[in-house]
Amino acid sequence: MNFDLDVFLTPLFSWVFMKAALITLALAASAHAGAILISVPMALGLNSHSRLLKAAIRLYVGIFRAIPTLLWMLFFWNAMPQFSAVFRESWYTPFMAAWIALVVNEAAYQVEINRAALNAVDRAQIQAATAFGFHPLQIFRLVTLPQAARVALPPTVNEFITLLKATSLASVISLQELMTVTNQAVATTFQFQEYYAAAAVYYLVIVTVLTLFQGRLERRFDWTTERRPGGSLIRLLGGRAR
Repeated sequence: MNFDLDVFLTPLFSWVFMKAALITLALAASAHAGAILISVPMALGLNSHSRLLKAAIRLYVGIFRAIPTLLWMLFFWNAMPQFSAVFRESWYTPFMAAWIALVVNEAAYQVEINRAALNAVDRAQIQAATAFGFHPLQIFRLVTLPQAARVALPPTVNEFITLLKATSLASVISLQELMTVTNQAVATTFQFQEYYAAAAVYYLVIVTVLTLFQGRLERRFDWTTERRPGGSLIRLLGGRAR
């Protein structure tokens, strides 16, 4: 069968496909934001002195990294309503079920990125900030977080791109994201080449834009450490140590 250019171009400029792409992007962005919010406290917990807390976090990470995302997607959509009537209410949509599944699964990966980034911050700078009289929250906000964010940025964006592609799994619970709309179009037209190619273009454009945005962010956070003890700390605190 020959490739039909007209059929290929139709979904590229179709509002149905554009809306599905926006749903895909919204799901990925909101799920990744939720995963980061969960993973930062867990990363701090892994650096704590509580063995029980560290064991609980490692158990969480082990479980959610071991079980496929597709299974979590099906579990939260099909099984959770059997646990409680709350999940049978109108608010529990396919989008919400997919969001929860992706958040709890992605957090298990993001926590390791955040932990490594936090451990990459020079302890001497934290000690210096303590000596200057900053309390722990100020140290975390002004010293630890900016430097950890710089280290965590590249793998975090890479995780987001991976998560974006994982949203296609939501097609199994009928969320009207990009792959669901594509499969529905294919099922009615049997134009496999054209519609799959159109979906691939959408993913390619989104990932390309994200990659360019990643490079811009990395350049934005690429500061130069001053060549003297505590130089990074002085730069971060706006020269307060002078």
